Amino acid sequence: MPRGDGTGPMGNGGRGRGKMGGPFAAGTGGNCVCPKCGHAGPHVAGQPCSKKKCPKCGTQMTRQQK
Repeated sequence: MPRGDGTGPMGNGGRGRGKMGGPFAAGTGGNCVCPKCGHAGPHVAGQPCSKKKCPKCGTQMTRQQK
């Protein structure tokens, strides 16, 4: 039951993270990098790097670590 403090039944205060807001969400900016040949390109918001293929060698891209 709600306790009047805004936490509701789960006790997380309504601060739950959405689908893309978890600890692995990288945010905006940065680059997508090919782990095989090193080719880098800009990350586009809403388009995960893991869904892109390297234009040089065809390997699945990854997000550049900060």
